[in-house]
This record gives sequence, structure tokens and C-alpha cells, in this order.
Amino acid sequence: MRLAQRLSTVAPSATLALAEKAKELAAAGRDIVNLTAGEPDFPVSAHVAEALIKAVRDGETRYTAVTGILPLREAIAAHYRTKGMAVGPGEVVVSTGAKQSIYGAALALLDPGDEAILFAPYWLSYADIVRLAEATPVVLRGDEDRGFLISPQALEAAITPKTRLLILNSPSNPSGAVYDRGALEGLAEVLRRHPQVTIVSDEIYERFVYGDAGYVSFLEVAPDLAPRTLIVSGCSKTYAMTGLRIGWAVGPKALISALGKIQGQSTSSPVAPTQWAALAAITGDQGPVDAMVQAFDARRKFLVGRLSALPHVRCVDPKGAFYVLPNFSAYVGRRLPDGSPIEDAYALSAHLLHDHGLVVVPGGPFGAKDHLRLSFSYDLHTLAKGVDRLQNALSGIR
Repeated sequence: MRLAQRLSTVAPSATLALAEKAKELAAAGRDIVNLTAGEPDFPVSAHVAEALIKAVRDGETRYTAVTGILPLREAIAAHYRTKGMAVGPGEVVVSTGAKQSIYGAALALLDPGDEAILFAPYWLSYADIVRLAEATPVVLRGDEDRGFLISPQALEAAITPKTRLLILNSPSNPSGAVYDRGALEGLAEVLRRHPQVTIVSDEIYERFVYGDAGYVSFLEVAPDLAPRTLIVSGCSKTYAMTGLRIGWAVGPKALISALGKIQGQSTSSPVAPTQWAALAAITGDQGPVDAMVQAFDARRKFLVGRLSALPHVRCVDPKGAFYVLPNFSAYVGRRLPDGSPIEDAYALSAHLLHDHGLVVVPGGPFGAKDHLRLSFSYDLHTLAKGVDRLQNALSGIR
């Protein structure tokens, strides 16, 4: 069997692979601390679970419209109208997770030879999604001293006649970077000069902001760019519904129609009962979400404090999402206790896994080769245990 050439450019998800490895080791009896998860550790809210069960009992188990049930699309549109956006249900497509919307956008917008700009550190799937669309990812590296943000000047310099897409993620996975109103206005001013560029604004972590940071949607800042902007979000993070797979995209009708066409020939509609659960989540009590964000904020402060106290480790305080991305470049080039060199963060993460039972994600697939990503979607006891193991491991490096 000959596989398609496009697959040769795509790597398996590093986060999913590490999570599976952690499960295997734990099943074999190893004491494993796993800090890789990209999902909240909170249960789905009771009213959401009840809506899911009721939908099944009421027979809501058949195909729906490819773009999602009308009540859910109306609720999503209403959410964005509260931000001042003129959005109706015809400008919404419900997907099987936000990732499907991003993938569909890449297929709809990119041709072979086109370029898509990514802001590094970036969610690791972006680059492979662009490659699967047979286009070229162009990576801009954020300034760690500025919280990993990209400047308007850097964006301007990266745009070429081949640029067709910019993927913006704020709050960001994996860095926790948050673009405030001023930063977004600077990017929008550049993009106004390049009408061939479509913006995909991935806002899946919109509720997870901390301290003095505030979530601002790209279209709140640049409503004039709505004809070429797609906002992507979903229920996975905000409502702890990762396994229920409901995301959405909001944008111009022509692009929404294209996404519907792609879904219609791939997955068809999202799972029917989970759409009703998503409707309950969006329109129901938001108290559980607020409580979860408060818990994550406490975990963030704890983890950043512990990591910042480690020798030669630099840790930017994330303003959003639920990850930290500490810099371990001071350890690259040094040697492990067995004398083998630490060539990069991959080697360090492998040492942590095999010799200390700590699973973290190397930053390479995120465009941050000297960093490790740690999730704080775990309780404080687990986080403390993980940092203790990390501290012990670092003390043995020469």
C-alpha cells in the first residue's frame, strides 16, 4: 500500500502520545505524575449532563443539520452579539470540536504554495493542519521578554504575496500569552494593508484569563475586518466537555458555507445529543465556570512560584489558558547523571519520564525547543508532587 505523500510532513500529536505513554506506565505499576493534559479536571456541570441524558431519552439521536441545530447556533450568535458583533445563526457552523473548524478553514482557504503565518509558541496542531492543506507554515517567534507576544512590525515583515492565512490564538496554548486591546489593534492595522490575508482567531480559552488580563475578541477591536475573519471556539475547555466534542466557527457566510460543505463530506453533523448539552452549557448557570477559573488561577500562582524558584529556570507568568512554558535553555548542553548530553528539551523530558516518573511535554512541537509545557489542570497536591520530581531531577544534572 502506498500512502499519500502529504502524510510524510505530518507528525503524530506529541501531547496525545505522551498522555498515552503515561497511561501505559501507570497501568504497568509505575508511580507517574502526568502534567500533560489539555483539558480541565473538573466534571461536566450537572445541568449539562442532565441535558445530554434528556436528549438521548427524547430521541435526539438522529442526524441534524450539517452546521448544527438552530437553537445552538442562535445561542452561539447571541454570545457574540453581547460583544457588539452583528452575528446571526447563518454565520455560525457547529463542529465536532474547535480543531475541526480550524482544519476546515485551512482546507477552505489554502492552496498548494500558499503560506499561513503562525505565532510561536503555537498549538502544535496548527503547523500540521497547514501542511495537510498542502500549504507552508511561516513561523514568527514571540518575544519571551514581552510575554511571547508578536509585534506588528514582525507581522508586517512576514507577510508576502503568498500569505493567505494568519492563525491567532489568544489566550494561547502553550504560552498563556494574551493579546490585549492595544496589541490586537496593532496587528489589525497591519492586516488592513494586506487584504489577501484571512484571519482565524482561535479563542477557545476565552474564559481562562487571570490577574489584570482581560479577554478581548479580535473582532471587538477590528469589526471592519469581519468579512475576512473567522472566530473559532467551543465547549471543550470552558465547560469541561473535551470528550463531548462540540466546537464552532463564526464568520462571513461564504466561508461558513464552505466549512459546512467540507463537514458535509467528512463527518456530517456533530453528535446530536451533545449539541443539546452544549446549548444547556452556553445558556445555563455559569457559576461552575467561574469556580473552575478561580481554582485554575490559584494553581497558576502556585506553579509559577515553584518553577520560578528552581535554579536556572525562567518562567513567564501566563496571563491566560492553563499552561506554563518554562525555559530550560540553561540545562541544554549539560549532562544527565549517566553522562549522556542534554541536546534539547526532548532529552530532558525523556529523562523526567523514564527516571523520575514525571510526564511533561517538550516544547519543540510548539515551536519552543528549549521549553517544557506543564498543564495546571491538576489539583495542587499533584502539581506539588510534579515540581518536587522536577526539582530532584534538575539537581542531578551536571
